[in-house]
This record gives sequence, structure tokens and C-alpha cells, in this order.
Amino acid sequence: MHNLLAGGFAGALYPVNPKHRQIQGLQAFRNTQALPETPDLAVLCTPPASIPGLIEDLGARGTRAAIVITAGFKQASQAAGRDLEAQMLAAAGRHGLRILGPNCVGLIVPALGLNASFAPDGASPGSIAFVTQSGALATTVLDWASERRIGFSCFVSMGNCLDVDIGDVIDYLGSDADTRAILLYMESLREARKFMSAARAAARNKPLIIVKAGRVPEGAKAAASHTGALAGSDVVYDAAIRRAGALRVYGIEDLFTTAEVLGRSRRVRGARLAILTNGGGPGILATDALIERGGELAELSPATLEALDSLLPGNWSRGNPLDIIGDASPQRYRDALGVLLEDRACDAVLIVHAPTALAASPDIADALAEAAAASRKPVLGCWLGGASAREAARRFAAAGLPSFDAPEDAVAAFMRMLEYRANQESLTEMPETLPGIAHIDADAISEIITTARGEGRRWLSEVEAKQVFSAYGIPVVETRIAASAEEAVRIAGEIGFPVALKVLSPDITHKSDVGGVVLDLDSAETVREAAEGIARRVAARSDVRLQGFAVQAMARRPGAFELIIGSHTDPIFGPVLLFGQGGTGVEVIRDSAIALPPLNMALARQLVERTRISRLLAGYRQHPAARIDLICETLVRISRLVADLEDVASLDINPLIADAEGVLALDARIELRAPEDGPRPELAISPYPAGLEEHIEFEGQAVVLRPIRPEDEPAHREFFEHLQDEDIRFRFFGVMKVLEHSQLARYTQIDYNREMAFIATETAEGERTLGAVRAVTDPDRLRAEFAIIVRSDIKGRGLGRILLEKLIRYCRDTGVGEVVGQVLQDNHRMLALARDLGFTVGAARQGIHEVTLRTGPAPAD
Repeated sequence: MHNLLAGGFAGALYPVNPKHRQIQGLQAFRNTQALPETPDLAVLCTPPASIPGLIEDLGARGTRAAIVITAGFKQASQAAGRDLEAQMLAAAGRHGLRILGPNCVGLIVPALGLNASFAPDGASPGSIAFVTQSGALATTVLDWASERRIGFSCFVSMGNCLDVDIGDVIDYLGSDADTRAILLYMESLREARKFMSAARAAARNKPLIIVKAGRVPEGAKAAASHTGALAGSDVVYDAAIRRAGALRVYGIEDLFTTAEVLGRSRRVRGARLAILTNGGGPGILATDALIERGGELAELSPATLEALDSLLPGNWSRGNPLDIIGDASPQRYRDALGVLLEDRACDAVLIVHAPTALAASPDIADALAEAAAASRKPVLGCWLGGASAREAARRFAAAGLPSFDAPEDAVAAFMRMLEYRANQESLTEMPETLPGIAHIDADAISEIITTARGEGRRWLSEVEAKQVFSAYGIPVVETRIAASAEEAVRIAGEIGFPVALKVLSPDITHKSDVGGVVLDLDSAETVREAAEGIARRVAARSDVRLQGFAVQAMARRPGAFELIIGSHTDPIFGPVLLFGQGGTGVEVIRDSAIALPPLNMALARQLVERTRISRLLAGYRQHPAARIDLICETLVRISRLVADLEDVASLDINPLIADAEGVLALDARIELRAPEDGPRPELAISPYPAGLEEHIEFEGQAVVLRPIRPEDEPAHREFFEHLQDEDIRFRFFGVMKVLEHSQLARYTQIDYNREMAFIATETAEGERTLGAVRAVTDPDRLRAEFAIIVRSDIKGRGLGRILLEKLIRYCRDTGVGEVVGQVLQDNHRMLALARDLGFTVGAARQGIHEVTLRTGPAPAD
């Protein structure tokens, strides 16, 4: 109550307490029924047993938001013999009341003067939003930020996230005009898909910077017990944050430093850094830090070196880092910086200045600030020393430029800028078109899985697994099953020598661990001996059953790389994909990377490039490059497989051999989910909804109505280029001559979880786009805003109706409450179609009608 009063909130404040007439000088009310008006927000600090009743009373009065600071619900529920959290949520659900908490510090919105928290300090107004799952960290950060004069647009302590969760808050902040950057301290998640949708949407608008605690198993266990949710694998969180276009950092100070750097710096265009310094030692420290972190020193062009020679003393370093000598004046710094900023081989400049008696650090900052601030390239400052360095940093900051105390910190910030750029680009990168997967025999795959389940098996046999992979267009080596040594001899003769022989047993995960793999068998006798030897080794194990042998053609690909492609099910994020160096030493080599499905060719290539073996795959010395395109295609096909087959718990192909000829799966495993495991967690990112494709005939031509894909960008560009100015004005409420890549990416790379775009394509002429209709829904699916446009040369012939009717059916099927659109007053054809389809047409306001069609049940009052 003290914080609410001290914050300066201009609205009414009503204390409710049955034991006091006044609290903090304000009249107190005995209960919520006695309040003179319905509160917009309730802050509850009462014992757990009282909370469900209070939520019921407040909801019945019309209150729609509550902050539950109270903790200890689980213990109180045990004592009361009832689930207090469930009762609280049920009461809130009956009245449409949303709850932040419980077990939270509260909420602070400085611009409103709202400090609805029990934090010991308030917050100053600013443009950074801070969201945390840790109450102790919330109060710590407030104290830390106050000392550094950092202000906030919003400060949210999430607590246990029983109702309002991280996804909800990111959704709000992503479109909040007062928030320039979102900083998040996260311990765990419950709804991965909701988080990914919110994070990807927000990251398109502003920096989303995340500290994820629980990086090691012990920390993850503590995080899980602390927040009451599974923590998930840390490398999977890494992949999720990267895929969302956000940036992960590893400390609270890094959160704010990175927000400052991204907010103040120009967007970095490349990795080549020039280091400008007046001391050799600091320059070397910066270089060491850069190279150790995987950065790149800019190689100065001959023209740059010549220009610098004419400006600098003869004993300058003549290379990068640029040591312009300890007596460097402000003018010398300014001249050198000007030359570097003109060099196209330089993407960014780091200035490292050590104080000298000849030039004060603040004077150097003043000399450089104007040119650095005007540059299109990022310029970072590193000011060494004490008071003079702090003053130089202050003057650089006043010009909107980032500064650091140590070269290592400056380089770390630069590398985070590069990582953020890469993550952002992955949100909009146009993928290559993938050759379509031929018809998949879903019935045959279902029969394989049903047979395995009927026999009580969790693992498909190697032959069954290869049949599934082959159905998805993945090349596999010919493999057949033999029940006995003699049958293995016969099959080997039919396949052709040499062959490989492998044990077939439901009890063996790694065949080589029991001597269950024998290679290069070149005769009937060697096959017989190998089979008998495997049988003896298995018989010596009481825990292993022998079901036969797998006989496969021996693939002779000298010099081929052994890779692994796999998938497992994360309890939070669902299926995840793995790529790396394979073979029997895969656990020892530990060269792998993780990604979330679904993948396209661009995302698959990024996954490959995050491994060390990718550099070998690109070719070296006399070793030709492997077909990386086919490796990526295999990853995309595996991504499709795990999206389609919900029975699959895990799989791997190890090895997948790859060389200049192509790829070939030599060994394969597929594990099924056990019935007791329940349904598989859904993919964290909605896959392409192939089930929504529809084939129709339009004016005698075969036309496909289907959801849009990222690969449609070139066709969408061609579609836009053939629209008349009037049609563009009707669609975009203005005339646009060209759509940039960033705009096209926004239209073609959609999140199917919260928006949908159907296009009509004429496949006879290579996927020519004829029309498009899209709808963007709010996170609660109460309302979807639609827009539609048809190729100008076929408008008025019924395709627009067909597309809009398909969209309406989709919105009804997915529970969207209403579909709305904005229509220009002179767009008579669209207004007529809307009326014909049952839309209500509102009165024109500023030349625009809003048309509305209810597609779901009416919302509760």
C-alpha cells in the first residue's frame, strides 16, 4: 500500500481489510462488496485460503485483472484438503479475470505511477521492459538499476505463471509503443508454442534479450523446483531463443549492456572489426578476445593503408589493430576513424583509448563523437582508466554511442551484435525451394507401427526404420532380414557381395557394443561365420533376445564423411532435431547442433554450419566438398517426418554418409512412444498445415488453394508486380511501387499458430499466384483481421469469394470469435462481397468501413 501511494498513481486506491478502518491514511473497506466502485485491478496479499473467494467476488463485480502476491498455495492446499490454486483459476475463468502470479513481487508501470509491488524500491520511467520469473532477482535488479539511473517502461514479476505467463507478457510488450527493448529472466516454460509465437512476433519489432537460468543439470533441477515446471534441456532453449530471433546472454548486467548496445549502435552488416587504439597492449587484448570468440579482424585495403600512411606518424602499426601511437591527438584519432569508416572491408570500429598526459580521454571522445554518431557503421568506445574514462564514456553516451571499461567487454558486445543480426536474419531469410516429397504411403507406415506395438516393441527393426525413412525420400542402403545364418547366406548372395551383417534384437540399442556388426563379408562362408559368431555372443547375454540378422549391401564410399541426424522429444519443446559428426565415437567427439522443427532449406543450412564438421564438408586440400544441399534436404525431410508421425519418440540415422556423390543412410533407428507416456508434446513451432490444401477447378483450370509458404516469396513478388495501382490502394490503403524483401518475408513467413494466409496458385504455369487472403488473430483468438487481393487481370470473376469463404471456414473451425476487415469507402466490389457473405458493414469513418462477421460464440459479458 505504501508503494501504491508513493508511486503517484492518479486513480482511486481502495484498501480492503476487515480489521482496520484506515490503512496508510486511506479509508479501509471490510470486503470487496463494500467498495464504492468496481476496481480495474486487484492486488491480493491475503492468506492462500482466502484467495479463491476473493477472486470469485471480484470477478462477479466485473474486475478483470488481479495480481496475487500471496505464496504458499501448495502447503495451504494440503492443510485445507482442497486445491486452492485450481479453485482460484476456476473462479477467474468463470468471469474472464486474468491473474498475474501467484508468488510474485508484483507489477510496476512507472509512466502510470503504478507500483503494485512489495519491492523496497520503485522504478524510474524509461523504455526498457524487464520481465522476471525470480522474485529475489526482481528486487535486486530494481536496486541495481536505480544506482545506474536505468528506467523502465514496465517491470513484471511473473511468479508461478498459473494464468498470465511469459508468452502473454511478451505479446503485450511486443506491440507496446513505450517499450524499446524487452529483457527477460527465464527459468522454465509450460507452453512452448505460445512462447515461441509471442517471442517471434515481438522480436520482429524490437530486441528481445533473454537470460535463461539452469544451464547445468543441477541449476535446471533447482529452476524446475523453484517455478514448478520442467526446465527442459538447456541446448534446446538455446535453439528456441535463436529460432525466435531473440538473443541469449548469460548475466543480468549483460542484459542491460546488450540492450544499450543494440539500442544505440547502427545495425552491424558484417563480422570484420577494425580496432583503433593508442596503445599496443590494449589492441592486442582486444584482438585476442575477438579471435577467441570467433570474430574476424578487418583486412585493411591498400587504399586505406595508403591514406593512413599520409596521416599517421611513420611508426604506426601499419595493420589492424591500428596502433596510432601513445601521443595520438584528438585530430589524429578523427583522421584515422574517418579513413576506416570509408573502407568497405571494415564493418565496425572499436576505439580503445588509454589515458595519456598529451590528450585527455574526454577530449578524444568529443573529437570522435560526431563522426561516429553520423556513421552508418557501428562504432564502439572502450575508455581505460578511472575518472577521465568515465567522463569520456558519458560524453560518448550523450552522442548515443556505447562505451565499455575493458576491451574484452567491448568485443563481447560486438559479438552479441553479430549473433543478434544472424538470429534476426533467420526470421526473414528466403529458403530454397525443396523438391516435393513423392506420395507417402501412410497406410504402410501405419501398418509398420501397428505391428511393432502389437508385438510390444518400442523400437522398430532396422529394416522397418529404413522403410519409413525411404518413404520420406531419404536414400537408404538395401537391407533385408534373415531369421537364421543360412538365410543370411542366401540373402547375401542375392544382394551381392560384399555385405554387412548386423544383429537384430529388441534388447540392443547400440549393436557394436555387443559385437553385433560385422563388415566387408565377401563370401558365403564369411557370412555364415559372422552370423554364428553374433549368435554366440548374444547367447552369452541372458538379457538379450536374438530375432535374426540384418543383411545389407556394403556401401563402398572411400573418403565419405560419417554424419548423424537424429530427433528426440523434449518435455517442453516437443520434437527437436540434431545434426553433427557421426560414427561410433559420436558421444566422444560431441560435435553436434540442435534445431527446432519444422526446417526449411535455409534453416537446415544454418544448423549444419553450427558444427565443426561443416568446414570439412565444404572441402579441403584434395578432398572434394560433400553435397551439402542433399544433407540439408535430408534434414528437411526428417523434419517433415517428425512433424507427421506423432508415434515417434526418437530416431537417428548414424551414420549418414555424405560425399560428392550424395548421401546414404547406413544405419537407422526409430523409437516409438510408450502408451503410458501419453500424447507427444506438440511441435513448438506450428508446421506447414498440409491438411488445409484444396484442389479446385477455376474457369477450366486446375487451381490449388493452400497456406502460404516461405518458398513462395518469388511468386508473391511476381504477383504484386502484376497488380494495378487501384488494387494496391484498395489492399494497402496507399500506392506502393515495390515490396522489399523484408515486407515479402513478413507476408510469406507466417506463424500458422496465430495467422493464416491462403493463396490460389495455378500449377500449370509453375505455381503462379492468382490471389491471396490472410487473417491475423489476437493471441486469445477472439478476433481476426483479414485482407484479400486478387490478380488484377482476373478480379471480379469469383476467385475472391472462393478465397474469403475458405478463410471464413478456417476461422470457424479454429474457434476464432469474429472476422473483421477495413474496406475503403470506394471499394464497392469488396463491400458488396462482404454484405453477400453476411458481414455487417459499419458506418464509414474517415473514408473506411469496418466489416464484421461473427464466426464463433459471442463473448461473455
